[in-house]
Amino acid sequence: MSQGGAQERAEIHHAHRDVTGGWLRPSVFGAMDGLVSNFALIAGVAGGTTSTRVVVLAGIAGLAAGAFSMAGGEYVSVASQRELAVAEIGVERRELERNPEAERLELAQLYESRGVEPELAAEVARQISLDLDKALEVHTSAELGVTPQDLPSPKIAAVSSFLSFSVGAVLPLLPYLLGVTSLVGSAIVSCLALFGAGALVSRVTARSWWYSGLRQLGVGALAALLTFGLGHLLGGNGL
Repeated sequence: MSQGGAQERAEIHHAHRDVTGGWLRPSVFGAMDGLVSNFALIAGVAGGTTSTRVVVLAGIAGLAAGAFSMAGGEYVSVASQRELAVAEIGVERRELERNPEAERLELAQLYESRGVEPELAAEVARQISLDLDKALEVHTSAELGVTPQDLPSPKIAAVSSFLSFSVGAVLPLLPYLLGVTSLVGSAIVSCLALFGAGALVSRVTARSWWYSGLRQLGVGALAALLTFGLGHLLGGNGL
């Protein structure tokens, strides 16, 4: 015990990376999705036509369609997930109000299953159960993996997806918008961005930055190469 009777706090000698990725993971992967899909689209159209105007139009259409699709899909997905969580949280709250003793025993058993001695588990459950909101938070976290005050926002998810996809999708289009008339310029920018995005992903994985960068570069380049070949084949046949 420290001076004054307060219990000493343990020193923390290590730290963990955020295994959920926080904001970085969805942002980077959203941008990567836009980058790969629009690079492949532009490469496919460029393989089938020599018209820069057509390529640019296809790239802009791909950016807009992909960004709106991602935003809409993310909104519906997160809204559905949130609605389900709210409904289940409501079920848990009603159980806590109607059967507080059963819920307290359930919580004590949960702590026992995690190695806490029965007497201590019962006391911890009793103290937590004195506060309905705190008990609800603990129960929903243990049983549903969510907390009532930390549910995802559909609007934020939609806007984030729209912006991140747009950032990635505009990169392969950028050289054309700046006056470059060859796919080479788009390919150079896209490949550099693919490697950079892959390297950035290594911050939320256990892989090295160069491995993640090269892997993403390989995946994106392969997608663009295949669609370029398909576009060239179809364009050469007069389609």
